[in-house]
Amino acid sequence: MAGSALVVGASGIVGNNLARRLLERGWEVHGLARRPPTDIDGLTPVAADLLDPAALRSALMGLSPTAVFISTWLRQQTEADNIRVNAAMVRNVLDAVAAAGSVKHVALVTGLKHYLGPFEAYGKGKLPATPFREDQARLDIENFYYAQEDEVFAASKRNGFGWSVHRPHTIIGYAVGNAMNMGVTLAVYATICRETGQPFSFPGSAVQWNGLTDMTNATLLARHLEWAATTEAARNQAFNIVNGDVFRWSWMWTRLADWFGIPPAPYPGEGIPLERQLIDAGPVWTDIARKYRLAEPDLGRLASAWHTDADLGRPIEVVTDMTKSRKLGFLDYQATDESFFNLFVRLREARIIP
Repeated sequence: MAGSALVVGASGIVGNNLARRLLERGWEVHGLARRPPTDIDGLTPVAADLLDPAALRSALMGLSPTAVFISTWLRQQTEADNIRVNAAMVRNVLDAVAAAGSVKHVALVTGLKHYLGPFEAYGKGKLPATPFREDQARLDIENFYYAQEDEVFAASKRNGFGWSVHRPHTIIGYAVGNAMNMGVTLAVYATICRETGQPFSFPGSAVQWNGLTDMTNATLLARHLEWAATTEAARNQAFNIVNGDVFRWSWMWTRLADWFGIPPAPYPGEGIPLERQLIDAGPVWTDIARKYRLAEPDLGRLASAWHTDADLGRPIEVVTDMTKSRKLGFLDYQATDESFFNLFVRLREARIIP
């Protein structure tokens, strides 16, 4: 057996895809979440609240994971609360598994807010030059990603395990009920536009429409996580992780529209955010779900418009450097348009979209 893994946040877009990857590769996998998935063959679900240390210790009692993968967070009203809550979740998990003395590696998934700043100051102030590189200093601002990292670093010193930090760009992958899921959100939006005749209009900024960007496929991220956990040269390192291509949304938007068989609307120079476009779309989606007998009639469980708007509305160009991983031997690549298309096919197969 490859090892024993505890996937924290197994119900999310990262954890779901990671659990499937590890199981395919012969790992024993325990999936921890408040409501862990039950549709992954071979996964041992572990239900617990990460903010309840006693219940967490009880739920993890008897487990001896060799690797812990942490890909979870809870959004709060202020960054101070984000720091308090999300640092506590990481600390509680690492405290709970420490007693077994089995952990050799802990991987933490954060993201490009490491370079761009947290939600309260996202993309504002003095930012590092792009492409973002791992050796760039932290921003001089409070950030819950930094707090999560510091919990991992402190536990590593106490308990002697190795660590890796993974910073993906916007993630494309299959998950339902996830708070940050651009791929599913755009699939739902395109479906609504096709069914109602509403223009399929890019909702973001002119900088994003015209500038270069990149993204991260969830299955590629899963491979990167396993690679770092099993590669000595990757021990105690932070890594960016993106697909390896770059594109402009002015090109990608046409690709997405073509897949759904709808015309892309001309870009008006300033996009209308999806939160405004979809504010009254709940009943529309319910009707579409009824018409096509779809599995999820609740638009709120599929579309995370606020998160998609945050990414597509950024006033700066964002691209990410992967040299560090490449030099250490991680050479995997994924075309981003194919990432979207693969996701859309899976959504159809699962009857999420018609």
